[in-house]
Amino acid sequence: MKNKIFSVILILLISIILISLTVSAAAKDKIVFADPGWDSVRFHNGVAQTIIEEGYGYPTEVISGSTAATFLGLKEGDIDAYMEIWTTNLGDTYYGPIKEGIIIETSVNFNDNAQGLYVPTYMIKGNSKRGIEATTPDLKTIYDLKDCWELLKDEEDPSKGRIYGSPPGWKVDEILRAKVKSSNLDEYYNYFSPGSDSALSAVIVAAYEKGESIVAYYWEPTWVMGMLDMTLLEDEPYSAEKWTEENGYACEFAAMDIAIAVNKDLPERAPEVVEFLSHYHTTSAMASAALSYMMKNECDTRDAAVWFLKTREDVWTKWVPEEIAEKVKEAIN
Repeated sequence: MKNKIFSVILILLISIILISLTVSAAAKDKIVFADPGWDSVRFHNGVAQTIIEEGYGYPTEVISGSTAATFLGLKEGDIDAYMEIWTTNLGDTYYGPIKEGIIIETSVNFNDNAQGLYVPTYMIKGNSKRGIEATTPDLKTIYDLKDCWELLKDEEDPSKGRIYGSPPGWKVDEILRAKVKSSNLDEYYNYFSPGSDSALSAVIVAAYEKGESIVAYYWEPTWVMGMLDMTLLEDEPYSAEKWTEENGYACEFAAMDIAIAVNKDLPERAPEVVEFLSHYHTTSAMASAALSYMMKNECDTRDAAVWFLKTREDVWTKWVPEEIAEKVKEAIN
């Protein structure tokens, strides 16, 4: 009889503990991430989401939209975390809310980045293995583009060349449009904005595989830059004076701190998550490798994130306590 009573009590205690754990887990607030529309931020979302879900027990969600819309969401609290903010591109749009305390910068994700107008390297140097001769050996800067617009003709308007710009809705789209005017390239080229980052990468890859001439905006880290031999055209050296809307952003994009930021309320709601994000730091090479893996294996960014977690334990396990790392490793293996 005593054994039966003991067994009943033990079962009740176990049930209470399990219910308590379930309630505790359910009580944790959902952590919402921003997806402003490019693969590298989606990769970083995937890494952070996996660690937060499996290690810390928080549910997560992603809200997609333009840079402006998602950043507004971060300020207003509809979005909790932004894993990849190109700070100089946003300028006061970013630094203003930081000063006001509306958002909090937790760390610099990476700072070995580049962006601007790229051409396939074979346009400048040729490619003997592919039987491609150099067509623009003197092309070095964006200002040299005026001398080779006929090689880059816009099929819809052959009187000018075509520059493939940024997808609409990105802050850099505004910057590029201003740069094309301030450099007088609008006299020789039409600025064409593709519908999405995937459309932009598709047109670059298609031209590259055919050995055709193309000039397009792109950035690093990306799988495109990891897999193709592209050359970034030079511009005037960066200066804060030239890098203004009034002056048409008439200089090169500066390498910048690509920041991680959270809404001001997240430290109170999920302090351990904010602590984790304060240690999150990668490099462009890491992201490019993961995105190249994604393309070669035809998987999504979340799968690429898991691949990263499995192959780069030397990196991410330093971001979290040992017990959290063990939970994540057990969940993904």
